[in-house]
Amino acid sequence: MQVVKYMFQPHGDERGQLVALEEFNDIPFKIKRVYYMYDTGEGVVRGNHAHKSLEQILICIHGSCKIKLDNGTEQKVVPLEKPYEGLYVANNMWREMYDFSSDAVLMVLASELYDENDYIRDYNEFIDFIKK
Repeated sequence: MQVVKYMFQPHGDERGQLVALEEFNDIPFKIKRVYYMYDTGEGVVRGNHAHKSLEQILICIHGSCKIKLDNGTEQKVVPLEKPYEGLYVANNMWREMYDFSSDAVLMVLASELYDENDYIRDYNEFIDFIKK
């Protein structure tokens, strides 16, 4: 399994840091939705699903968390710890987000608007789907 981690260019001086992200430049798709999660309790696992067509970039803009990716044959755990790094998550990839630090803010850039029909929320259905 290939894991693609993007390192975004921070721009900073004595005033602080700034990271600008542009679709098709820094992000490999048109950004149609942005959301973020925070105040995630200790021991909570988010995600536990895959998407049929949606692509995402996950950026832990504050704190840290871990992302477990599963393509049906391999699993990899990727830590996100810096606000200038992003993890590309392709479609047909099971994902779990966990081990959130108490101050974590995980932002997600998505290639599509929310569509419940794009979700695969049962792991066995995911395995069947990717075999087709």
